[in-house]
Amino acid sequence: MPSDIIKQIADYLVAAEVEKREVVKVTKTFKPDLTVKEAYQAQELLVQKKLNEGRRIIGPKMGLTSKAKWEQMGVTEPIYGYVFDYMLIDNAGVLPFSDLIHPKVEAEIAFLIGEDIEGPGITGSQVLAKTEYVLPALEIIDSRYENFNFTHTDVIADNASTSRVVFGNTLRKPNDLELELVGAALSINGQIKELGAGGAVLGHPANAIAVLANMLARKGDKIKKGEIILSGALTSAILLKVGDVVSGKFDGLGEVTFSVSE
Repeated sequence: MPSDIIKQIADYLVAAEVEKREVVKVTKTFKPDLTVKEAYQAQELLVQKKLNEGRRIIGPKMGLTSKAKWEQMGVTEPIYGYVFDYMLIDNAGVLPFSDLIHPKVEAEIAFLIGEDIEGPGITGSQVLAKTEYVLPALEIIDSRYENFNFTHTDVIADNASTSRVVFGNTLRKPNDLELELVGAALSINGQIKELGAGGAVLGHPANAIAVLANMLARKGDKIKKGEIILSGALTSAILLKVGDVVSGKFDGLGEVTFSVSE
């Protein structure tokens, strides 16, 4: 059973999201030696609170999916969190800035899962065989921590900074594209700010989904048919402001857009 302090961490982070205010990282305010296992326990409590409120999980999402990020954070594997139904914004829709704290946007490739994927030992090729479609996405991350200042375990507890997602309308069979070569251009107000490609995500985006399946297997869980999973960022994240018009253009997967209102 999670300790009282783990429950306090979950409550603290849920309140920060609901009240749209940044807070000091939990490794400073609650537990400096917070372990990865404890951080995921806090995340699970946070997720359960949302489920108890009637929220629905769309699917997991992957974070820290580049080796450069691993070196920066001093870790050896990605992290995951969960996207909920209330986080979805329609393609060409509007993101109210006042709903968030200090949002950033990044371009990703999402996987619509056609069959359950249960680890351990899952490979990228097995993921592709069980993926119904891939589609483009823009993820809006929004750490609840002051100035995006956090450690590895802080961000896990905070549901991997998950905040909002815009999915594109183009669905493609995964084998129709060389996903590691799919390029993305992330533009703000008509100016390209970031360029990236699928290979930035562990060499191939399907590899990130495979890692997820194997990580979930440690706790007896699996990737489920029908989930839509964000595989990780192709680009760096760009800070958003009111009035921004955001576009992600993906090779073979079309365009995803949204605008930021007050």
